Amino acid sequence: MAVQKKVLEQKTDKELEQYIQPETRFVPQATKCAFEILKARGRIFSQEEIDAIHLLINRPEEKETKKIRPIHENHIKASNFIFISLALGLVNFFLALKYYPNQAIFSALVAFILVGLLAYLIRQGRNLKILLAVLFGLGLFGSIPTLISDLTYFPLNGLLSLGQQILQLLAIIFLFMIPKKFESIKTNEFELWLSAENVEETKKTN
Repeated sequence: MAVQKKVLEQKTDKELEQYIQPETRFVPQATKCAFEILKARGRIFSQEEIDAIHLLINRPEEKETKKIRPIHENHIKASNFIFISLALGLVNFFLALKYYPNQAIFSALVAFILVGLLAYLIRQGRNLKILLAVLFGLGLFGSIPTLISDLTYFPLNGLLSLGQQILQLLAIIFLFMIPKKFESIKTNEFELWLSAENVEETKKTN
């Protein structure tokens, strides 16, 4: 709570008023902090305003589910790498049908869906770097003989497969580059964290 108040105390009264409006999308904790700061600054509230603010502070839990999930720019970059690798995989798959017409289409389809789902979840800010690293390691271990064979006898397929591996590795590297401080932010605290970051950026530019 102390950290959140420190962030909000740097805002003007007009900015704090946004936290106590009936249509506010800020978390109840932020509304409570803004209310307390405004009172400390001498803002006089009517009983009707106080009752309305208390309703905002104590509003039902289900409204909390719409809060912003922390998404780092590396989440977006990593998901882009995975989506591109998925596209390369699709091209590689259709080219390989010419050489391996009897390969398991259903298994390939399941794999593509799984990779696409992982890319989507990472884009939403999900912390899946460990899972992705494990899956990558297992897949790489099993695909090395095929990769060497393709590079030797089917260069185009081999290069596409190599491209996939590189892109997926880059995705994992970018996910592990996300600061621990960022990963520890809870969903309902993200708006306040963004406010703190904006304050720091303003100080640097002034």
